[in-house]
Amino acid sequence: MSSECDPKQAPGGMPRRSFLRGAAGVVAASAASGLIPRLAEAAPFAPQRAPAATVAKPRFAYVGSYTARELNGHGRGIVVYRIEPSGGWTQVQLLEAFNPSFLAFDRRRRFLYSVHENGSYVTSYTVDQQTGRIKLLNQQASGGKDSVHLSIDPSNHYLVTANYSSGTLTSFQLQDDGSIGPLRDSVALPGPIGPHRIEQACSHPHDVPFDPAGHFIVVPDKGLDRVFTFRIDSDGKFIPGTPPFVQARSGAGPRHAAFHPTLPIVYVISELNSTMTTYKYNSDSGALQPLQTVPTLPDSFSGDSIGAEVAVAPSGGFVYGSNRGHDSIVTFAVDPATGLLTTVGWEPSQGKTPRFFALDLAGTSLYACNQDSDSIVFYRIDQQSGKLAPTGQVVKTGSPVYILFA
Repeated sequence: MSSECDPKQAPGGMPRRSFLRGAAGVVAASAASGLIPRLAEAAPFAPQRAPAATVAKPRFAYVGSYTARELNGHGRGIVVYRIEPSGGWTQVQLLEAFNPSFLAFDRRRRFLYSVHENGSYVTSYTVDQQTGRIKLLNQQASGGKDSVHLSIDPSNHYLVTANYSSGTLTSFQLQDDGSIGPLRDSVALPGPIGPHRIEQACSHPHDVPFDPAGHFIVVPDKGLDRVFTFRIDSDGKFIPGTPPFVQARSGAGPRHAAFHPTLPIVYVISELNSTMTTYKYNSDSGALQPLQTVPTLPDSFSGDSIGAEVAVAPSGGFVYGSNRGHDSIVTFAVDPATGLLTTVGWEPSQGKTPRFFALDLAGTSLYACNQDSDSIVFYRIDQQSGKLAPTGQVVKTGSPVYILFA
């Protein structure tokens, strides 16, 4: 694996993340009757989440953006919005920063952290709990190239990053004042590359979410067509799961992962073949077992599109995914016993390139970030069907690529 692998440029010099290419694999792998256990009968995977009516409404929204010309960025940094009782958003701050493409709070929500796509550092910020405003705390070299995702471990002691272009994961100790300490560990992801000449030139880890119990991180690797798992030990070291990975379909390009809140299930959206795969997950060993793969695109669509984000409703009843090119959000219903998916339908993102979307804390609203049309579009979620209905409310902001609620 070469640390110099950096396929950010598509043919003709166009930035990779603005060059949509297709070949969406749409063959669903249905589970044969009786072969998939009724997961609801197993021991509970995680505590049941509170009903939507008891979840506090968010007070602030933090929006990350693309700012760099090579990414066709129109943003200027992190925009902080106050969420009004009416549901409207009022901007309270713009903190200028280079490509703050992914954001995360520490476990106590006192500090904010960001990675910077096309950069090689991570940043910490203090958070004013009353106003929502943030202030730069410190920066630390990421120990890899092109950091695209980060997570905070359950102990609130370590920060973990996925470094897309160097094919590495890195961990850092968090200081008592919230600042990011020196590098603690780094690991390169092994394996043969996938068949796509441009998008799979080397390992490309794209996501590092912790499971609900906080035992392991799951790491979809777009370049190797693998999904890895690692435990983070008390010294911040990476310990591979048993087995250390599961192989995805050749050329799938696994991108992002999301856990079911109560079932031992994780959903992985693949970028290159536009599919959603359901895995059974063992929180003791980190093992993943594929159960089902379904398309994120309608059968009637023949254009170019690539998958992006995945999220599970807090109720566990629905899974959502975004399609860049088809420019839509797909809704799946979740079987409460097996975790398997059934397609509900598609809703246009009402913009171009929905790289990211977010559910509010109660799971009653969805917000689609249309990267290339500079808009965040609001939807209501029908709690019975999971279907999306646009509210007519749109926030105009430059190249939004992430939303974090507080």
